[in-house]
Amino acid sequence: MAVQRSYDVVLFGATGFTGGLTAEYLARHAPPGLRWTIAGRNPGKLAAVRDRLAAIDPALAGLPLLTADVTDPASLRAVAEGTRVIASTVGPYVRHGEPLVAACAAAGTDYLDITGEPEFVDLTYLRHHAEAVRTGARLVHACGFDSIPHDLGVWFTVNRLPADVPITVDGHVRAGGRFSAGTYHSALISFSRTEAASRAARERRTAEPRPADRRVRAERGRLARSRDLPGWAVPLPTIDPQVVRRSAAARPEYGPDFRYRHFASVRRLPTVLTAGAVLAALIGLVKLPPTRRWLLGRLSSGQGPDAERRARSWFTVRFVGSGGGRRVVTEVAGGDPGYDETAKMLAESSLCLALDDLPVTSGQVTPVTAMGDALLGRLTAAGITFRVLEETATA
Repeated sequence: MAVQRSYDVVLFGATGFTGGLTAEYLARHAPPGLRWTIAGRNPGKLAAVRDRLAAIDPALAGLPLLTADVTDPASLRAVAEGTRVIASTVGPYVRHGEPLVAACAAAGTDYLDITGEPEFVDLTYLRHHAEAVRTGARLVHACGFDSIPHDLGVWFTVNRLPADVPITVDGHVRAGGRFSAGTYHSALISFSRTEAASRAARERRTAEPRPADRRVRAERGRLARSRDLPGWAVPLPTIDPQVVRRSAAARPEYGPDFRYRHFASVRRLPTVLTAGAVLAALIGLVKLPPTRRWLLGRLSSGQGPDAERRARSWFTVRFVGSGGGRRVVTEVAGGDPGYDETAKMLAESSLCLALDDLPVTSGQVTPVTAMGDALLGRLTAAGITFRVLEETATA
């Protein structure tokens, strides 16, 4: 007998900037009859968010508010046991995220977040994947700009190439806009924890099964002038290639031998060199506690650009795929990546898990593995573009 839950979707962290945008998206786009609400640790701030939602939809003036805190396991357990899906925007996740993942895994509740922190994702796999498999929970990380455009974009590309052949895909990212405060904090903390992250990655590689009859790789690539786009292809050391590789390991559609590389597309070499020098300095400084505290204080969680600035922001990801004598170029494009589109992706992922007819999966899975074409269809309807730019035969 299925367990009865009070809610279909609970948004945890709605009082933050991106969380608030996600709540507003749900207020505008949740279908009639969806049982959803918001949760967090501060009842007063939750009530203020509810007032904003009621201005969008007066019916939400009576939205119940759930109080829960990551330092109070009992409160998290109560929220997890009362809903089918929890979406979390409470980061940095390596500091604040695991107790909620643990509660969802134990309760058989689907969990989503917008993390781009590899260490957190590896640790939750090691500690909670097996329990989630036992209870039937789906733990789906990286449901924002990290990593849905890349994960779904590669899936979209692969499905336009012949089946059962070796496939290579390169992704080229361009974006105009400001990263969120949460992304900034998560990146700095990740830079300060490189040894711990490497250790978690090694442990996961040892523990995680690999396909027995297929080869799946995510290669770093090299800085070089791009053969496919104007300017330079700069290897991006983000979580996105790892997510793509795990989707490829889980799905036979990626072929018997699959390789992915992930780049930023930069037009001018001086820009590349300057950014590299700044990043190297930042990684060094953030390992020192005094400078790390100072850098973290430059941008506070809950802060973000106004609607006018977000409206001017954009992203594109160009994918070049080859296999079986065919070459295909595709593109995923949308608006403000750090805030508006991330909120849209997380909200639509929540609706997808709660409402759509999906393949049976459990444990820690990727967006493609859990939602695939259903999510791609939702995001296309919501205004994110997936299109084929070129299809040609190769020698």
